[in-house]
Amino acid sequence: MDLRVAAYAVIERRGKILLTHWRRGHLHGWTLPGGGIDPGEDPKDAVVREVFEETGLHAKPGRLLGVDSRVMVREEVPEGTDPEMHTIRIVYRATVQDGPLRNEVDGSSDEARWVSLKDVSSLKTLSLVQTGLRMAGLSRRGTGQGRGGQGRGGATKSGGGRAGAAKQGSPKQGSPKQGSPKQGSPKNAGAKGGTAKPAAAQGVGSTKASAARPSAGRSKSRGR
Repeated sequence: MDLRVAAYAVIERRGKILLTHWRRGHLHGWTLPGGGIDPGEDPKDAVVREVFEETGLHAKPGRLLGVDSRVMVREEVPEGTDPEMHTIRIVYRATVQDGPLRNEVDGSSDEARWVSLKDVSSLKTLSLVQTGLRMAGLSRRGTGQGRGGQGRGGATKSGGGRAGAAKQGSPKQGSPKQGSPKQGSPKNAGAKGGTAKPAAAQGVGSTKASAARPSAGRSKSRGR
């Protein structure tokens, strides 16, 4: 089984994300700028080199967003070659200097484009795009969902109108029992009220991605 290690960048600016159009034979789709790491090359240096080759822009890598690890089944391989390939994709946040986009010539991509996050879902994209958006916390915007509504992990469930409130003990009519220390004292329900429990974070809204816990999977290869 072949092993491929690559580095990519999530570059978002003014509500748009930088994508490149990848093509190999009849297979094609939009993906994040980036590519394979050369032997001895630092992943951040690979991001700078690949972004420039594919878009003509000078990138500055930022924080590491995460590592995506999966086994892909390649559809077009030479006879006698194992179609399975283990790909490890290192994803960074990055920024770029302002400048005109330049399409790559004689490379794996043939077009670079700034795409509005709300329009990403309308394009034919490789799995890496949604992986990168999720790692960067942009997946809700990338699927056309707004920032409102259910939170991304910080929302809490309402405990209801009675939660945490003390029940008022109304004294009974008539003569009180002699020696009863509880006469007229309200029952405190605070012990049962408690605090609101945090709602479970939705998978697509999660903004955390760790290199220590890479995602793994097995899928058909339509990406790099």
